[in-house]
Amino acid sequence: MSPANPSSSSLATRERGSLFEPVQLGAITLANRIVMAPLTRCRALPGGVPGPLIAEHYAQRASAGLIITEGVNISPSARGYDLTPGLYTDEQAEGWRRVTQAVHARGGRIFPQLWHVGRISHPDLQPGGALPVAPSAIRAEGATSYTPSGFKPCPTPRALGTDEIRGIVEDYARAAQRALDAGFDGVEIHAANGYLLEQFLREHTNRRTDCYGGSLEDRARLVLEVAGAVAAVCGAGRTGIRLSPVSPVNASEPDRDPMKTYRHVVERLDALDLAYIHVIEGVTQGPRDVPGDFDYAALHEAFRGRYIANNGYDRGLAIEACAQGRADLVAFGRLFIANPDLVERLRLDAPLNEPDPATYFGGGAEGYNDYPRLAAHQALK
Repeated sequence: MSPANPSSSSLATRERGSLFEPVQLGAITLANRIVMAPLTRCRALPGGVPGPLIAEHYAQRASAGLIITEGVNISPSARGYDLTPGLYTDEQAEGWRRVTQAVHARGGRIFPQLWHVGRISHPDLQPGGALPVAPSAIRAEGATSYTPSGFKPCPTPRALGTDEIRGIVEDYARAAQRALDAGFDGVEIHAANGYLLEQFLREHTNRRTDCYGGSLEDRARLVLEVAGAVAAVCGAGRTGIRLSPVSPVNASEPDRDPMKTYRHVVERLDALDLAYIHVIEGVTQGPRDVPGDFDYAALHEAFRGRYIANNGYDRGLAIEACAQGRADLVAFGRLFIANPDLVERLRLDAPLNEPDPATYFGGGAEGYNDYPRLAAHQALK
């Protein structure tokens, strides 16, 4: 086993800084290096519209240097979980406008995470009850989709035709434009955790024989086309992308040589001059230690933009990573669920609220907007 922490000696050339100091991220300046990671909470209104509950949730957490929202569906067929928000209708965009205004009013910065789940879906969520789409007709064994009647196993998907893929790229570009129109500061592309873009990238899920499958260059084609299309809309300095090089979640078996795969992708993303790569180190919501020899520092070095580190970071590890140049920013997920004032708690090394897993998905304000802030927490003692 090798640790997920980057360790290359070439990190000596990288910028070092305090977790709590301002930092430039592409075209925008952030108040600190603390990022709120995307967290699907299934609290959108009917039609995938973010309502006042979501606006308040993100406004409460606006002290983060950057908020990256929950996954936001780019089209009706991109959905894999009920009650998740979208960015493909005017009503959804108007809901997000209220969110961005609430965050900006409290001095925050916010990106949506543009999302297409691919095969991690169910006909109950698809237009006309159709099968979910994927690069190849390979079922995600053991994976489930959250439907209006609860979790259901994902069926064998339908393989996309070559002529359909251009439409997927256009859906990402349209969602990016809606994001800007709704007042977002930029966008993040979700290319991790076993969803559509990663399905194209990975050998296990892509058995295509056209120009989107086979060789590494062809398997990476869709990821890079989407990144280029989104950057053309938003500007490269307002575009980031999330990657999970070795995570097996959603039946996404890692490549035989994941370092080769992701080095190739990151080098080509670097050529697009994107603002950042957001890297899940280790297994998503799991161990940071990974099998084999994967060098996250090599990805960091191959990319001139910012490196956002994610997965299992606590205060000490995050401070150390930034101070040593192993990360430019650090993303926190579950800690932000229960601690709307996480930045201040980390700054003071104050006690942290514990999140309640029973309220992670669905419901109302309970377990979403009712966690106490530090002053209230101390007053209760």
